Order: sequence, then structure tokens, then C-alpha cells
Amino acid sequence: MPAPGPSSDEPGAALYAGPVSDFATSIDRLLNQVRFWEQPRWQAEGRNDRAYALVQLLADLGADAEQRPRRPVPREHDMILADQLRVTADDLLAAGPSPSVLAEATAAVDALKASL
Repeated sequence: MPAPGPSSDEPGAALYAGPVSDFATSIDRLLNQVRFWEQPRWQAEGRNDRAYALVQLLADLGADAEQRPRRPVPREHDMILADQLRVTADDLLAAGPSPSVLAEATAAVDALKASL
């Protein structure tokens, strides 16, 4: 499945591919780290709250990119945080955000990964 955004034939496609690829790589690395965590590991040192904050940020950035109102993401059980991260990351990519928004999202993902 091709990455969202301009096709390789469109002007600016090379500029867009980097931020999309960087974000996708960062989120995949984070998910590979946390995908199989159990409840105690999520709860240690507030990891669950920090991951949920990233879920909400990604949802907010996606809403902004689609020019929709921001809405709170339901705070579900910690065991589905990885799924919420995947879904909100995919939604953000599907919204076709600007490179600066993707850079902000990538920095937030990397910061969470570093804090875990």
C-alpha cells in the first residue's frame, strides 16, 4: 500500500516521502517495543498515561489535518494502548498532514519511546 500524500510524479513528492517514512518508522519501532506489554509494565512509572497522551496528540493532529473538531479519545484499558497508537497513527497518515505536522508527531513518538 503506497504512503498517503503526493505520488512520486507530483512536485514536492520527495519532500513529503521523508516525513511520512520517518513517522511510519518511528511508530513501528514504538509499537514493536510495547506491543506485548502486560498491565504491570504499562502502569510502571506512568507509562500508560504518557502513551495515552500520545494517542490523544495523534488524534488531535489528525483532526486538525482533516479540519475537524478535536474530540477526546476514550481512555480504555491499558492493554489496548498499542492498538490505539496504531489506529491514531494510521488515521493521521490517512489525513495527509503537512510535513511539519508529521515532524511534530515523529518527535512526540520518539520522545515517548525514549522515556520508556
